[in-house]
Order: sequence, then structure tokens, then C-alpha cells
Amino acid sequence: MDSSSSSSSALPDIRQELMLHAPVKKVWEMVSTEQGLKTWFMPGNLEPVEGHEFILEAGPFGQSPCQVTEVLPLHKLSFRWGKDWTLTFQLNEQPEGTDFTLIHSGWDADKLTEFGQAHAIVRERMEQGWAGIVQKLAQVVK
Repeated sequence: MDSSSSSSSALPDIRQELMLHAPVKKVWEMVSTEQGLKTWFMPGNLEPVEGHEFILEAGPFGQSPCQVTEVLPLHKLSFRWGKDWTLTFQLNEQPEGTDFTLIHSGWDADKLTEFGQAHAIVRERMEQGWAGIVQKLAQVVK
């Protein structure tokens, strides 16, 4: 079956992959706790508990409601972000550190964000932004 026919307006996920030279436990604390998240991403009262509702403080864009959808301790954390997006952090322990993958999904060319901006425009901007954000994570886990 042709998967592209499922939704012609779907846009590709944003994926950022990075080898972090830190143990998986340290990386997990940075991506799954309120204290860790604010050091490299943005403030938010995240707890690694499925169903937990929390707010990300998105600076000039205000507060974004979120809900944790999946938690596999030391391996994966996913949460709904705003009305359309899902953010997933995947961790894979390696001899030299932690293989980290960020996936930002839920993009649709026909949709607007809560702030009235087209997904296609915001996606392009955020793809650039995520590249810098994951580099910041690499710096804080050293």
C-alpha cells in the first residue's frame, strides 16, 4: 500500500539524531524532568508519567499545554505538544555514550498552529531551531 496516499497534506517529521558522550541515565534526566528540560529546551513542569498534563513555557508564544503519552524509562519519552504535535525523545545506550533521537511529528500542510501560522512555515523554522537546541543538550550533558 502506498503510504503517501494516506494524507496528501502530511509533512515529514523533524528528526534530529546526535551521539551524546554521556551515560543514558544522565541524558534521561535531562529529557524527562522539569529541572533537566529547562537547561536545554524550555521551562515546563514535565514529569515522566503517562497521562501527566503539563505546560511548556514557550517564551513569546506563551504557554503550550502538553500531555505525556509514552514513557519507557531510560529509552523513550513522548508527549503531545499543543493541539497537533507530538515530541519524542529516544535514547539508545552505546559503548561511547547515548544515541539520542528527537522526533517532532504532527505536521500538516493544511493546518495552522494555535498562533495562526501555517504548519509548513513553522516546520521549516523549527527544523532549523531544533538543530541548535539539540546541540545545547549536547553541551549540558557533558
